[in-house]
Amino acid sequence: MTDSARVEFRCVAPQVAVDAARGWWDANASEYLDEHGDFLGPADFVWCPEGLREADARLLGDVVGRRVLEVGSGAAQCSRWLVGQGAQVLATDLSTGMLSTARALDAATGVPVPLVQADARRLPLASDSFDLAFTAFGAIPFVADALTVHEEVARVLVPGGRWVFAVTHPLRWAFPDDPGSAGLTAFKSYFDRRPYVEIDGEGRVEYTEHHRTIGDHVAQVLAAGFVLDRLIEPEWPEDNPHEWGGWGPVRGALLPGTLIVSAHLPG
Repeated sequence: MTDSARVEFRCVAPQVAVDAARGWWDANASEYLDEHGDFLGPADFVWCPEGLREADARLLGDVVGRRVLEVGSGAAQCSRWLVGQGAQVLATDLSTGMLSTARALDAATGVPVPLVQADARRLPLASDSFDLAFTAFGAIPFVADALTVHEEVARVLVPGGRWVFAVTHPLRWAFPDDPGSAGLTAFKSYFDRRPYVEIDGEGRVEYTEHHRTIGDHVAQVLAAGFVLDRLIEPEWPEDNPHEWGGWGPVRGALLPGTLIVSAHLPG
């Protein structure tokens, strides 16, 4: 957030939220990678700040030869790891800046990933073209109309296809975004669904993040035609001293920080 920006909790139009997300990630892609790149690795699949890795969790199952879509891929670290596991991967992201960092990591690792710039609400992809889809904190928190993302993913998945996504745990929204003891006292209602909005000095929305309760997430997944398989709430491991925004070992010992939803299409 810039020095002249102010924070509000209020609704914004869907396209305003998408435009803000594109602008923010374009401007902050390199800084984000500088801050979190070592933790994420250039070709590793880390689901969340708790450090849960797909190599251990296997939430996507066997990926060898499977057609896999990453939504909101950022620098495509997860997709790069999947390539190494034998998957056929396509990574999509809204931000030119994040896709540029992905190309840089392609060159650094020697593991290129096919990339497409796309709004997750309107994927320029054929129906029934992927076996698996996932996102680790991509797209869903930054759109006002997340149901459209679930519906698009359902469209591009084959019958029986799996959709797994990680988001900030909804309970976190009732607490300050502080990884220490100051973040342990609730300051607003869990049921207050107004998005967090940063507004620049000229009154333009420059960042939004959207809160949905656990029930909201489940309802939207079901409304898009999925069958819910699991809700995963990773615990904070004792050997992870890393702080990431409001995530950290102090809060992680008492409160969940991440929710991962696993679902599949019938058929």
